[in-house]
Amino acid sequence: MLEERRLTIREAYSEASSFLRRHGVRDPEANAERLLEHVLGESRSGMLLRWGEKFPVEQLGNWKALLERKAAGEPVQYIIGEQEFYGHAFEVTPAVLIPRPETELLVEEVLRLGRLLWSAEAVDSGTGLLRHADGAEEREAVRHRPTVCDIGTGSGAIALTLAAACAEWRVLASDLSPEALAVARSNALRLGVGERVTFAEGDLLRPWIERRERIDILVSNPPYIPEADEPGLQPEVRLYEPRTALYGGEDGLVLYRRMTAQLAELVALPRLVGFEVGFGQAQAVRGLLEQAGDWDDLYVVPDLAGIERHVIAYRK
Repeated sequence: MLEERRLTIREAYSEASSFLRRHGVRDPEANAERLLEHVLGESRSGMLLRWGEKFPVEQLGNWKALLERKAAGEPVQYIIGEQEFYGHAFEVTPAVLIPRPETELLVEEVLRLGRLLWSAEAVDSGTGLLRHADGAEEREAVRHRPTVCDIGTGSGAIALTLAAACAEWRVLASDLSPEALAVARSNALRLGVGERVTFAEGDLLRPWIERRERIDILVSNPPYIPEADEPGLQPEVRLYEPRTALYGGEDGLVLYRRMTAQLAELVALPRLVGFEVGFGQAQAVRGLLEQAGDWDDLYVVPDLAGIERHVIAYRK
């Protein structure tokens, strides 16, 4: 693999890139760079400033071990235990799906539309009273505090990003996997929103239906890969990411059917629903939402590659 002679950091990067390329790793340079940043504890700019330094001898064994793991196909995010999402560093383990950039677009749309729907809305709280100097009382109008619910939260990327961006929003997050919820709770503490997010273990909307929670904003990136597509997936995905977070039944739509059917069991229909979907699924999911509620608008948001990726429904 790497020679035993003392290498500079630049040479270590170059040899690692070649090693990963020989083992068929996609984007070998990017993977080598990310692993090198992790081993050195440096940002990219910090690493480049040290480009001509000798590679630290005490890290050589760890460096080789990480490269061997990457050469065997393990996702770099699991190797370093972290993935950036919407400007935040999230802990990731093999118990959770690795957050993808396209999901950031779902977060952006939910933030945009959610703020728009609630920004001008003021309701009489029935509790707050303003007392004037002459003793007269006037009820204080306060903004409604929407409750947003993330189904199948995994690492918590969606729920916790929304919590961090909107301190006034109440956030619920659920997952069927206790291991995934442990990662999400850890990330909530990491982002400083642990006290503002309620977690629950359970199947889709069932925990919140049983608790009689009123959900204003429902968001989910559920498993949506058709089972027949498994052989064609990249080995990094197929062999390492959790199956329960990947596959959505024979056609990939099973969980969308179940969630849209469960909407009728909620205390009230959410005012905003945002789903991430797989390739070619947007119109089918749009149809399921159309049948499930009376919406003012239903539309599809494409990702940066032009693929119909997110289905949005809302009521004014």
